[in-house]
Amino acid sequence: MNIKFKKQEDFYRVYSDQRTYIEPYVRKKHIRNFDQQFWQPAKADTKHSVLELGCGTGLFLAYLDAKKVESFAGIDSDPNVLEFMTDKISKRVIIADLWEFIENNEIIYDRIVMLDVFEHFSQYEGVELLSLLKGNLSDNGKIVLRIPNVSSPFGLQYQYGDLTHKAAYGPGSIQHLALSAGYEMESCLSVQRGNRIKRFLETQLFKLVGCFLTEPPRIWGGNMIVVLSPKRDT
Repeated sequence: MNIKFKKQEDFYRVYSDQRTYIEPYVRKKHIRNFDQQFWQPAKADTKHSVLELGCGTGLFLAYLDAKKVESFAGIDSDPNVLEFMTDKISKRVIIADLWEFIENNEIIYDRIVMLDVFEHFSQYEGVELLSLLKGNLSDNGKIVLRIPNVSSPFGLQYQYGDLTHKAAYGPGSIQHLALSAGYEMESCLSVQRGNRIKRFLETQLFKLVGCFLTEPPRIWGGNMIVVLSPKRDT
């Protein structure tokens, strides 16, 4: 293989070789996780219209279907993801360049979701992306991001496990970027994985360790959920 790598985008040429395609079978653990990472912090409702940017093989979309959400759609640039979806989910997915889709989209959504996607854009691209998405949001619309938390020692494995990640964020820097794009950060939460017992023990451990540190991280989780809403003119 004789491929020249001169810029970060060049690594997408071999991205599919290391990407894992998982069929979107929704289990109880997925519902529990997405409830905590999306439904509750975003104050979602079955009547809300939801758009996922970078939907992959559609696990989150299958979750929305399981929650009886009436209107939802997904966008992805990889046509291979359609092979792993049920027909019911694939009918909701558009294969397109994200920037071109946003430029031509006229549909308004109540919630726009990016799970493990936003870090693939530079800070400058991130400001532009959030600014453009205002035109796709309803009056009370929100944007939900799941991104690596580099302020935590556990976030580095997620941030630097992929060479196509362009930007790194902690709670403070993602708030700074949101303000730059004209958004308010409604919440910034730690993503917890595993069963209830592990999550409880992990929380207690972090509290204990924090007592012995002079500068503990604001959020311990390796990933964080960020909920943004456009600033209203006053």
